Amino acid sequence: MTTHYQKKVKLARQTKKIKWAPFWAVVKKFGPGKRVHPSAITAQKRHWRRTKLKLKPRTMGKRHLG
Repeated sequence: MTTHYQKKVKLARQTKKIKWAPFWAVVKKFGPGKRVHPSAITAQKRHWRRTKLKLKPRTMGKRHLG
């Protein structure tokens, strides 16, 4: 496996943590009259420019050492 693939696997795993809540969860939590963005409920917020995931690719063993 290449390191590029490993990074994609780790990014895919992280996307499960930062999904926005469904719109009916907003109604359930804040009430029917409130207009709140679904991202207000998620615990871990992420922005492509502001916060980066500090992911390192998996270290590969040195092949010349056997």
